[in-house]
Amino acid sequence: MPFELYVDSLFTSPYALSAFVALTEKRLPFTLKTVDLEAGEQRGDYADRALTARVPALVEGEFVLTESSAITEFLEDSFPPPEYLALYPKDKRQRAQARQVQAWLRSDLAPLRVERDTETVFFGKACAPLTPAAQAAAAKLLHVAGQLVRGPNLFGDWCLADVDLATMLQRLIANGDPVPQALKDYAAGQWRRPSVRQWLERHQPG
Repeated sequence: MPFELYVDSLFTSPYALSAFVALTEKRLPFTLKTVDLEAGEQRGDYADRALTARVPALVEGEFVLTESSAITEFLEDSFPPPEYLALYPKDKRQRAQARQVQAWLRSDLAPLRVERDTETVFFGKACAPLTPAAQAAAAKLLHVAGQLVRGPNLFGDWCLADVDLATMLQRLIANGDPVPQALKDYAAGQWRRPSVRQWLERHQPG
């Protein structure tokens, strides 16, 4: 049966974006459902179904899966290449590196994620200059990205880690923080990808 994907009602979650892109790139039929996090809809009935009470959540009948990395790896295992587009590199070392990037982006750089939340990216919400802790996180992000980015994609062919890294870079780029031009070009290229554009078009005002 077709999947249901639960995302935040503002379409600002980078993790919901990642799951949305994964389903779209695989060309899998799905229905998009929204959860109003500000109104507390993630509690109650939603929490009874979605184990971690967070978005995104992927639903297939009675099967409900939360956490974007678990969702995308489930989709890759269930709908593998070559019949479906690969979300991760074919080479096992590059695949491990792509997952390394994703895990790092989800677990590190907390000051940057707080001070440059994605509402500042998608809606231009005003924000203050970065604190020293966030500046250190930004410097770490730019250092790692500078080591990895050598072309339009991280590992030759596109993979899902490209979208996740580009979205993190956009936290700086969209707010006018210093970012090397090569990384700006990389992030802009990833956000021109049709699957990402479909997400952006859903929440952009006007």
